Amino acid sequence: MKITFIGGGNMAVALIGGLRKQGFSAAGMQVVEPFAQSRERLTESFGVRCTAAVDAAALNCEVLVLAVKPQQLREAVAPFSGKLDNQLVVSIAAGLRMTDISRWLGNYHKLVRTMPNTPALIGAGISGLCADPSVDLEGRTNAEKILKAVGSTVWIDNEEQMDAVTAVSGSGPAYVFYFLEAMEAAALNLGFDARSARRLTVETFLGAARLAEQSSESISTLRQRVTSKGGTTEAALLSFGASGIAAAIEHGIIAAEARGRELGNMLGKD
Repeated sequence: MKITFIGGGNMAVALIGGLRKQGFSAAGMQVVEPFAQSRERLTESFGVRCTAAVDAAALNCEVLVLAVKPQQLREAVAPFSGKLDNQLVVSIAAGLRMTDISRWLGNYHKLVRTMPNTPALIGAGISGLCADPSVDLEGRTNAEKILKAVGSTVWIDNEEQMDAVTAVSGSGPAYVFYFLEAMEAAALNLGFDARSARRLTVETFLGAARLAEQSSESISTLRQRVTSKGGTTEAALLSFGASGIAAAIEHGIIAAEARGRELGNMLGKD
C-alpha cells in the first residue's frame, strides 16, 4: 500500500510514526508539505520522501490522506481534481463533509472521513470513521489500518453522526483536561505540592479509565461501588449533583455537536 499525505502537521507525524512502528516501509509513504522545516523533520525522523507541491509521484499512490486544516483543504485538493483513478481518499479534516470533498475533487466518491483525537499523538487515540458507499472492503480495511496506527477505531454508518463523534471523542480530551485542572487545583488548595497534586490527579484518572475499560460492569455501577452511603465520595457527588455538573457536561457536548454542524456548513461553501 502506497500512501501520500497532504500536509505534514502533528497528526500526519503521528500517523506516519505509528505506521513506521508497525513495520510499514518509509518507501511506501510520501508527504506534500509546503514548509521546509516540516519536510526536513519528516525526512530526518522517518525517512519518507517529502515535496513542497503535488507532483506525479504524489499521484502514484493507493491511499491519499488529507491531513491539512479544514480551511485549507479545498485549496490543498485542487491539484487532484479530476486526476484520481481508484485511490482511496481519507480525510482527517474536522467538520468537512464527504459531499463537499467529493465536489472539490471533481465528484470523486471513494472517500473515508475520519475524526481522530489528540491522544493519537502518543498512539492512544480513538478515531471515528465513516465511508462513502462506493468504498469496498479493501478500502475500509486500508483506512482502518492507517488509523489503527495511532489507536482504536469505531466505524460510523451515518455521516451525520460524525459531528457527534467530534463532540464526544474529538473534543473529549479537552473535557478530561478541564476536569483534571479543577481536580489538581483542589488538591493544591488542600495543601499538596504541585508534583504530588498532578500525580494524584492524573494517575487517578488513568487507573479509573483502565478499570472502566477492563470491567464488564457499567460505568454507573463502578461509580456506585466507590460510593459508600454517608461517606466522603457521596459528599463530593452530592455537591456535584447540586451544582448540576452532569447536566452541564451533557449540554456542553450537545453545543459542541451543534457547532460542528455549523462549521461544516461554513467550511463546505464554494
